Amino acid sequence: MRIVLASRNAHKAREFAALLAPHELVALPEDVELPPETGETFEENAAVKARAAAAATGLPAVGDDSGIEAAALGGRPGVRSARYAGETATDGENLAKLLREAPAGSTLAYVCALAYAEPGGAERVVVGRCTGTLAAEPRGDGGFGYDPAFLPDDVLDGRTMAELSPQEKDAISHRGRAARELLALLASR
Repeated sequence: MRIVLASRNAHKAREFAALLAPHELVALPEDVELPPETGETFEENAAVKARAAAAATGLPAVGDDSGIEAAALGGRPGVRSARYAGETATDGENLAKLLREAPAGSTLAYVCALAYAEPGGAERVVVGRCTGTLAAEPRGDGGFGYDPAFLPDDVLDGRTMAELSPQEKDAISHRGRAARELLALLASR
């Protein structure tokens, strides 16, 4: 099945292309504008993007919203993860702010909501989570976002998400877990 990815994030496009195989992931056309992420939850933000992409393209669409929650910060940055240090902040700036505000060893959770929408039809939302702790300093050059300081509970040798191979990361990540759940839903249709 051809599915439009309701995102222009190149990192996410690469991850989801592999995670959602054998389905063909189609890039969001340049002329399609996605609504702003104004929802209070990852699920709300993912659904509004998937719905808009499906309506604009006439194809099934997948929208995601994902981020990191720090227990020491009451769940922040949460849905504001991509804009934690400001509306135009870089991944490095967002990570630096998290490292300043949360103590090393803090409990973290990566969360990914994946919404599937058909044009004028069915909608489903699944959520994947990956728990871990905050490293004292960033390590590794793989992944993106908060990966260099995220020590996943599923990795016992102390590597950060940014130090894992793409296959290792996909096996345990929030996106990997959400994608596998979505694939199971699509297969049961």
